[in-house]
Order: sequence, then structure tokens, then C-alpha cells
Amino acid sequence: MKNKFFLLSIFSFYKRAADFLTGRFGMEHVVRLIWVAWLVAFCASPDSAKAQETFTNLNFESANLPAIPAGQTGSSVAITAALPGWSASIGGVQDTQVLQNNYDLGTPSVDIFGPNWTSVDPGIIQGNYTVFLQASIQPYDVSLWQNGTIPANAETLQFSAWEWLPALTSFNVSFDGNTLSPVVLSSGQTATGQPYTTYGVNIAAYENETGKLEFTAVANNNGPSWTELDHISFSTNVVASPEPSMVALTAIGGLLFGARKWFARRS
Repeated sequence: MKNKFFLLSIFSFYKRAADFLTGRFGMEHVVRLIWVAWLVAFCASPDSAKAQETFTNLNFESANLPAIPAGQTGSSVAITAALPGWSASIGGVQDTQVLQNNYDLGTPSVDIFGPNWTSVDPGIIQGNYTVFLQASIQPYDVSLWQNGTIPANAETLQFSAWEWLPALTSFNVSFDGNTLSPVVLSSGQTATGQPYTTYGVNIAAYENETGKLEFTAVANNNGPSWTELDHISFSTNVVASPEPSMVALTAIGGLLFGARKWFARRS
């Protein structure tokens, strides 16, 4: 959006300069050449190239890893091979290694579960690969992120997640440092029959904006905070507002009834 206003300002300046120079010196062709040269330089600039970045590997299916037989566990692998396009951090420190078909009961880590993995519920959420974010006690949050541009006309960011002991587990989603507010869209089951939840986030305010999309398993002092993540996508569908609960509706009804009786006494 800022680039659009900037281009309009430059175009307005060009028109004024062209009118002035043509009227005084007949040099409109010179202004045109300068304008074309500036556009070429602008389009080739690093900032312009950055604005065209797109998010990649949102479903984690681009992993380039050797197969691990069923019933066996893997070890640490480079994040560039396991999660191309993504970066990770543990306790705010960038991590270059992730566990393949393995997890840790006490240490914070980023894991990738691939084909033949069924040891941790719910296993693989969709496709061949799922990411597991294992936060530990504070301050060891575990984050996965990448930089990109929100697609034009995108209304909703959707993703599927599973939380171990939801009362203890919590996760955050943010874009460009702004915390987003997911709402539940639906629930589903993995191939092994385990439940997961599909969430939606209103992302329309950031259309065409470039920034960091980040998912974080939030650490706490009551136990591990584990979140599986999969099937991230952008949609043109609008996220529906959560329906009010029966408690909220009852409370609103009670307030309206009380207000009616109060006005009735005053009349």
C-alpha cells in the first residue's frame, strides 16, 4: 500500500515537471527518459524484490529426508533439509537442527514427523509430514517462522493444529509482530483416528504486506506445552465471527428483561 502511494506521488511530480519543462524548454522527452530509468531501477531494487516474496512449503511437504522404517526413530537433521523455507528458534535463539521422527520428553525442540510415524498423538495430521513444536518451562518458547507477502485478496489464514493437554498447552500466531486471534473453523481426524482442530485467522488487514509469519508454542511452568502444526494456507473466504455462547446469550437476555422492567416502572 505504501508503495502505491509513493508511485502516485512520483507520477504527480513527473507530470508537473513534464508540463513545466515542455512549456519552457521543450524537454518533455528528457523527463520521459528519466521516468523510465527510475521505474527500471525501482523494480530492480532489493525492497521491490522483497515485496514479491511468497510463502513456501506451508504444508511441510517439501522435506528432503531419508525414509525411516516404521517403529524406528531418527535423529537431528538440518532444518534446511527438513523444513525448507522455514526458520526456528528455542528460547529466542535460532536453531539450525530439528528432530526427525523423534521427540524429547523434557527438552524443548522442533520436530518433524514423516511417513511411518505413529508414536505420538495425533501422528501426522495431513499429507506426509507434520511439525511438532515442543516448548518447555519458561522461558523456552519454541517458534517456527518465515518471511513472505500476504497474497492479494487473502481474507483468512488457515492452519490445522493439535495440542497436548489443551489446559496446559498454548500457542501464538503472529504476523509482522502483530498477534493474531485464531477462531475454530472445524475439527477433523488423522488417518489413525486422532482429533485435530482447523483454525482461521482474519488476515485481510495485511493483504500485500511483507513480514514474518510466526507460530509459537508458549512455555509455561506447569508442564510441557506441545503443539502439532500442519496444512497452513491462505483463503479468500471470510472468517465467521464466533457464535455467542449460551451463557452469554442468557446474560444478555437477563439484562434486556431487567431493563424492560426498569423502564416500565418509570413510565
